[in-house]
Formats: sequence, structure tokens, C-alpha cells
Amino acid sequence: MSDALRWVGAGRSDSQDSQTAAERAVGDALQGRAAKLVVLFASEALDLQRLVTHAQRLAGDAPLVGCSTAGEIAGGGPGDAGVVALALGGDGFVIATTHVTGLAAAPREAGAEVAAALSEVAGAPHHLLMLLTDGLAGDQQEMVRGAYSVAGAGMPLVGGCAGDDLHMAATHQFFNGEVLQDAVVAVGIGSDAPLGIGVRHGWKAVGEPMLVTASRPNNVDTLDDQPALDVYLERLNAPAEARTDREAFIRFALEHPLGMARRTGEEQVRWIPSADFDSRSLVTSAEVPPGALVRLMVGDTASVLAATDAACADAVTGLAGEQPIGMLVFDCAARRAVLGQDGIATEIERVERYAAGAPLAGFYTYGEIARTRGVAGFHNQTLVVLAIA
Repeated sequence: MSDALRWVGAGRSDSQDSQTAAERAVGDALQGRAAKLVVLFASEALDLQRLVTHAQRLAGDAPLVGCSTAGEIAGGGPGDAGVVALALGGDGFVIATTHVTGLAAAPREAGAEVAAALSEVAGAPHHLLMLLTDGLAGDQQEMVRGAYSVAGAGMPLVGGCAGDDLHMAATHQFFNGEVLQDAVVAVGIGSDAPLGIGVRHGWKAVGEPMLVTASRPNNVDTLDDQPALDVYLERLNAPAEARTDREAFIRFALEHPLGMARRTGEEQVRWIPSADFDSRSLVTSAEVPPGALVRLMVGDTASVLAATDAACADAVTGLAGEQPIGMLVFDCAARRAVLGQDGIATEIERVERYAAGAPLAGFYTYGEIARTRGVAGFHNQTLVVLAIA
């Protein structure tokens, strides 16, 4: 294929040697072509700095962005402790990249700063802003609000929060040859052909709604004037180990998010990555404001896979009749927990059917970003699909 034609390539490696992993994944994505962008998703099990250094060498003059994961996604199925790469190039793409650190201290300002730096792609017929962030640093919804405040309603947002193989300790973001923390890495993509976004979660609300009577950024303190953690555990009849052990609670909460009521009628899902057993509060990945109505959410294999089909169909429909030449997938680690190993293999098979042979890459996230209308654009336990024509 000529470099002048639009192209997307993908590669993967399960090698535990970081240089070998970079050479295989990035090499397969590039296939000797000069890229305009290389995207890299990798497990914390690898030596990330060594990996990124070799990946950037292979990318040449192309910007390289990416992040650490809670599992990797590529054609052929899910992966763990590996690396996947996606590259795009040829005529018809305009790429701009930037990054900012200090996300935890000033999330809204961080989102605004990266969005302001990428205005050059707004003149392309089709465009979006892709954000890869540290999901353990600050209020991600505030970061999205900041990006929206600058980019405006005409700039769709897409992306995901880095993972660390469910250790919940620290995640990393990649920008060219650097490995960062507490950062937002941003890519403006302008395209002559359509870009389609699909976003669905597959969770169902159960039980009566509860009023958030006290909360702080990233904490829900009370529900119906009772300690939020106690209400959550009792309503879900949580097992004994989840009531006293933090690691057991994290595993349990992966499958039991909160749903926050929205005017559209569909709950916005909020992940609970941890709890404060001393204050009896729930730790949340983004603000759940006082006065919000929330319900407990549950999911099963059928509902989650139905959401997979719907998200992929929406993304492909967004291409206005053109065929995808590539796909990026941002899938929540909690959906993976519900599906299990066989289920995630089935899920990726379904994504591949919608990709229709086009290369695909992605990762399991600690939060997903998708905004095509309205201000709200940060999601949890959701699948986001970007289709590229």
C-alpha cells in the first residue's frame, strides 16, 4: 500500500522483553510505512521507559502517545501483560499532540490547556480530541469540562484513563519518549473522511433511588443521611470479606457501580475504585454532587455484550456509509470482570465483526471519555469505540 493512501495498522506482542515487545507491536503496525501518529497501550509488567524509548525510535518523526493498561485489546483477542500499537498515516489526516501534568491539583485547567493547544485540527472536515489520562489523579469529569469549555460543542471527545493491572496504585501516560504520571496526553485528529464514536455501558439500575446527602470531590460520604459505605454494602448484601478487606472490596465494587440520574433518563455510571473504611465513605472516580439521585447498578454477560454490539453499530453508522479502515477501543476493566475470560474473547470477536477486517487496538481502562453532545463526557464501566474511515 502506498504511503500516500490513508492507512491504519495495528500490532501486538506478549513478549516480556520491552525492546522485543516494541519492535514486534510497533513494527507490525507500521509495516515499513511513515506514520503520522503511533498509539501505544502497555502493561505495567513491562519496563515502560525502555518500551517507550524503543517505540519512539521506531516511530521516527511521528508523535507517539499512549498509556499503561488493565489489559490490552487487539485483533485476535484480549491480552494481559503485553503491548498493542496502532499507527495511522497517509493523506487526509492532520495530527496535533500535546500534554500537561498536574492533573490531580487542577483537572479543569488541565483539560482546558490541552484543548487550547489543539485548535489547528478544527478546520478539518471531520475532527476530534482524544484524551489519555491518569484515572487515579483528580476528578476526570472536571477535566472533561475543562476541555469542553475550550474545544466547544463542535469538537467530539474520545479516550480513556490509564490502568495499572488493577493494583490501583499509580498509572502512566506516554508522550513521545517520556513516561509520565498525573498527566493528560491529548491528540487532535483531523480527517478528510468520517470518524464515528459509539458509547454504551450495558448496566441496569436496581433497587430504589438514593439521595446523595453529603459528598466531596471523588468521595460520597452519605446516602439518605447514612454512611455511604454502609448503605452500599447492606443494599448489595456484600460478602463478609468485602466489608473489611480493601482488596476484596475493590473486586466486589468492580461489578457494582453507582448510576447517577440524568435528564436523558439513562443513568451515568460511576465506578467505585475503593472505599474509606474509617470515614465509611465511597471513593468515586469523579464527582457525585450533593443532591444527586443514584441507584445501584448490576450487569450480566447478555446486557454487556448487547451494549458492545450497540456501541460498535453506532460507531460504524457514524462513518456515513464508508467502511472502517481502523478502530480504537476503550473498554472498562469492570466490564471485563463481569464477562470473564470467555466473555471478553466473545466481545472482541463481536468488535472484529464490525471492524470488517480493519485493524483494531485498545485497552481496558479505569474510565472512558466520550462526548458527542452535552457537557458530560466522562464515563465508567462503559465501552467507547472510535471507528476511522
